[in-house]
Amino acid sequence: MINKKKDKDNFYLIAEIGHNHQGNLKKAFDLFRAAKESGAHAVKLQKRDNKRLYTKKFYNKSYDHRNSYGETYGLHRDALEFGESEYKELKNYAKELDIDFFATPFDIWSIEFLEKLEMPFYKIASADLTNHPLQTEIAKLNKKIFLSTGGGNLDQVKRAKENINKFHNNLAILHCTAAYPSPLEDMNLNVVSTYKQNFKDNEIGLSDHENGIDAAPIAYLLGARVFEKHFTLDRSLKGTDHSFSLEPQGLSKLSRNLKRIPILLGSHEKKLLENEVAPLTKMLKSIVAKKKILKGTIISADHLSFKSPGGGITPDLVKKVIGKKINKNLNEDDLILEADLYE
Repeated sequence: MINKKKDKDNFYLIAEIGHNHQGNLKKAFDLFRAAKESGAHAVKLQKRDNKRLYTKKFYNKSYDHRNSYGETYGLHRDALEFGESEYKELKNYAKELDIDFFATPFDIWSIEFLEKLEMPFYKIASADLTNHPLQTEIAKLNKKIFLSTGGGNLDQVKRAKENINKFHNNLAILHCTAAYPSPLEDMNLNVVSTYKQNFKDNEIGLSDHENGIDAAPIAYLLGARVFEKHFTLDRSLKGTDHSFSLEPQGLSKLSRNLKRIPILLGSHEKKLLENEVAPLTKMLKSIVAKKKILKGTIISADHLSFKSPGGGITPDLVKKVIGKKINKNLNEDDLILEADLYE
């Protein structure tokens, strides 16, 4: 698997299919085959248990536009999910192709789903960089983890690594700009060097949302050896990811791409960028009330859930919430804010 393939090429290339299969199994087969033929070492999907991942309000939020597969955001997501039978067929097909196949779980229930299929390793999305409870459940499985770090700062990356290291250090840390696509001036590929300096015992990589092929070779020169790139057969297809996904590029673009290198290198500083706020808000988790909580209640873990969207206290700060009293009544799914808590 990964070590054998990486040793052969000195890098590991992941074709992020996500939901570019449009919920169609045949298209997923075509994408797997094309990824293998294009030189990818692995194909990756995303798995969500949508009704438990999102708040009811967010699940039922209107999502009516040209890239939507449902009238609400939840129905849109549901239309793009594969079940157990599809995953089994894809797993068998990936084995036939001799390409690694794994997925990103966005919630606890999806981890359980994927474990039944014996996934060889896991990806943790940028949106869960601060979701220590989810990281813990994945790390407990003692399988290799690819950690994407879009929208985070260096301290948050260090804390995520420390959390995972309680169980193992079979961890690849991927620099990422969580904008879709990522403008050249926000790629900040020098962060790869920052990671090389700070995480000497880990593989470093790039989860690349740049609309082209320049970034990965530059990141390689800076020390990255794991690369993830969104992949599609046709950029014009319906769906939000197709437009910035990778198709085979011609030699005629190489000259143009070389001119981008000084812009791509950007800053060494890893920080939350303004254009990351909107896409991450809908994916980040907040600490919310699991059930109705009465004013004056001392908060315990049984009172809490971690759900999207963001905007509240992030799950990595849950210890600062437990043991505090609540100063007002809360209903299920209400955000728990610092202003609501007292000793």
